[in-house]
This record gives sequence, structure tokens and C-alpha cells, in this order.
Amino acid sequence: MSARILVAEDDEKQSRLIRIYLEREGNAVQVVADGRAALERARSAKPDLIVLDVMLPLVDGLDVCRILRTESDVPILLLTARTTEEDMLLGLDLGADDYLTKPYSPRELTARVRALLRRSKKAGGAAEPAVLRVGEVELDTARFEVRVEGRPVALTAKEFSILEALAREPGRVFTRAQIIERVFGFDQDVQVRTVDAHVMNLRRKLAAEPGRAGHLETVYGRGYRLADGSGSAPS
Repeated sequence: MSARILVAEDDEKQSRLIRIYLEREGNAVQVVADGRAALERARSAKPDLIVLDVMLPLVDGLDVCRILRTESDVPILLLTARTTEEDMLLGLDLGADDYLTKPYSPRELTARVRALLRRSKKAGGAAEPAVLRVGEVELDTARFEVRVEGRPVALTAKEFSILEALAREPGRVFTRAQIIERVFGFDQDVQVRTVDAHVMNLRRKLAAEPGRAGHLETVYGRGYRLADGSGSAPS
């Protein structure tokens, strides 16, 4: 699968290694070493995917991610040495599609890139316009909008896709494997931790009005569900 990939990494050794592995896959790779250059190149070259280091000079990688996400839906893979849950969730909340913590295997990085490119191509098909309502949660799949009790909730593309999958079958418990299959495509490159991080972020956003029906629930030992608003207690 050939793609145009932008790598933003200020460590010359790391960027060279990433470039070698990605070019072996047949990709056209451009490399920049700071956040300002990453923004400029992303806007001019229109890459199919961006590999983005968090710790960049001039403009922080998280700021680059936040800015780019307001301008396009290009897949973004974050590279980070920050391993706390809060840091990982922040990256996903800003719109990153996946992340790798350092140190990482170049083979794992190329596998993640392949997976993101496959999902991006699948997402190219337009879905039928529909408005889904589950309890106090409303999804407009045509406009990519979510409201809770009439109030808009900003979601990333992956969070929206997870919520849509759950909302299409409210009350049904989805395992992590089923979420991967529905949202990411059945792909071993996706880790359970990635799913959990997206779900955790999604739950936090939907919980803006706590105690109301129609929010994301954990069914311990099984998976996740969107309450159907019937008033049944979580399992």
C-alpha cells in the first residue's frame, strides 16, 4: 500500500530509521524536524498520514495535532515518551488516531501505519445520513455532530465511530474485539489499550451531565454498552 507520509521527528536517528522502514513499504516519506515545519508541510503536501512526535521544537506536537484536526481528518499517529494515562488520553482527545510510546519497534510502527491507512481508505465511503437517538444522546451521522440533552459534544473521529456503533444497537454489550471489528476493522494491529483509551475519553465527554440515561456503561468482564434509556441498572 503506497501512501504519502509526513514524519515530524526532531531526533535525526529516529527519523532516519522511520523513513527507511516506511519507504521499504513503498511509501513516499517526507521528514521535518519541528512543529512549525510540520504544520506548513501538512498544509502544502496534503499527506495521507502523519507520524507526529509529541516533543517537537518551536511548536509542540500536541499543538500541531490540535491545529491540524481543525483543518483536516488526516490520520495522525503520535509518538510519545510520556506514558501516563492522562498524557495518552490528551493526545487522543486532541484528535490523534493512535499512539506509540517510546521506545518502540520500527516494525510495530509500520504495522500501525498500515492499519491506519487501511481504516482511512475504508472510511472513504460515505455513510447514509441518519440521526440516532438513544436516551439523551443524539448523533447526526451526516453532519458528524453529537448532542447530549441538546448540548453539543465535540468528539474525535474514532470516538464518534465507537459511539455510533454502540448507538445503533443500544443496550447491547460490545466486547473490545467487537468494537475493533466494527470501528477499526478486524485488525491485530489495534491494541486493547487503544480501544480502552478511546472509550475512557468518550465516557468522560458524555458524562458532562452525570446521572442521566443514555450514557456509556462498562459491563465488567464483558465490555461496553450505551444505555438504552429504559432505566435498567448497569451490570
